[in-house]
Amino acid sequence: MNSIAKSLLRSVKHGRASWLRSSSAHSGKQRFGRLVLGIETSCDDTGAAVVDEAGCVLGEALHCQKEVHLQTGGIIPVVAQQLHRENIEQVVQEAFRASGVSVAELAAVATTVKPGLALSLGVGLKYSLSLVNRHQKPFIPIHHMEAHALTIRLTNHLDFPFLVLLISGGHCLLAVARGISDFLLLGQSIDIAPGDMLDKVARRLSLRKHPECHSMAGGKAIEHLAQTGNQELLTFRLPMQQYRNCNFSFSGLQNLINNAIVQKEKEEGIQEGEILSCVKDVAAAVQHAVAVHIIQRTYRAMLFCIKNSILPSKNATLVVSGGVASNQYIRKGLQNLADANDFALLCPPPRLCTDNGVMIAWNGIERLRAGLGVLHSTDGVRYEPRAPLGIDISKRVEEDSIKVPQLKKIRWLAS
Repeated sequence: MNSIAKSLLRSVKHGRASWLRSSSAHSGKQRFGRLVLGIETSCDDTGAAVVDEAGCVLGEALHCQKEVHLQTGGIIPVVAQQLHRENIEQVVQEAFRASGVSVAELAAVATTVKPGLALSLGVGLKYSLSLVNRHQKPFIPIHHMEAHALTIRLTNHLDFPFLVLLISGGHCLLAVARGISDFLLLGQSIDIAPGDMLDKVARRLSLRKHPECHSMAGGKAIEHLAQTGNQELLTFRLPMQQYRNCNFSFSGLQNLINNAIVQKEKEEGIQEGEILSCVKDVAAAVQHAVAVHIIQRTYRAMLFCIKNSILPSKNATLVVSGGVASNQYIRKGLQNLADANDFALLCPPPRLCTDNGVMIAWNGIERLRAGLGVLHSTDGVRYEPRAPLGIDISKRVEEDSIKVPQLKKIRWLAS
């Protein structure tokens, strides 16, 4: 472990870099049916929750590492792993305490095993296997993206099929949910995720030095500054315009943005690390470019699904989840897109858009009820850092070569 990682871990031990959130809903409430404990450690949040068959969250706890990773501008896997190790027992026990439930009362334990950071996934899996083997409980391995996609069925009455857009710091994909474990993958990012790109741009702009943003994560800082910026100051060429598919790309856009920042720094006569006077305008232009790219690819997915009768031509649903889904500018653009195409737009509440134990427990409940992937032996269970979601039909999407409306109209939808 390098000196930076050791220093960060020392600051955590002194209580300056992390926090624990817990909540309880069990007081005076009747439990319905079977109970599942969900455990989430795929990235940098340690989450646990107990959920019943009716979708009632009896208790949950979450340990967030945001403050640690803000110090370095990114996640250091070995630091994330160590923080999971130090906190997973406390988080799980807090979820039990908040729910008023004991291990003996559980019908199963559900845990994220794919995809994610290998070192982080390993902590959750090792803890879970020890728990289920010690108490002889069934184990339900969970696909992280499946859990995000199905969270909406916890908060809303929604039948299959529906279109799903998952946008976060680690993922970006479009898929059709046809069942609990039945997905058609329409497209995904071919490089980095939008949240990752926004964080990197925020670091390049040194937004932690901005008086309004010093405690904000990168994407939140971009969104905050963009509210009072002029997006028309800069125009960025949108990625993948020549490809009529539903894939995304953000690394090329990031390079264009970095070049523009260098140019602005030269014009203002400042060095990297100093704050541009036009930083709010840059933030607005960046946010707008990301929003338009996402909207354009999502529009093609809608048209493809209707054309091929994968979704109903009337009253179809678009579900948007993941951390970037909390960006209100992007959500407004997607709402306008949905309204214009007779789609309902549904988003889980913000606290369930980011990683948490509740969505893992709920995915476990869904699988338990359907009898899908419930293991009574954990022999051979492994974590998988990379794992596709469902059946990949992205080539079929490209073969259809569906043209979406002109960029001008898409921009209007996002404005």
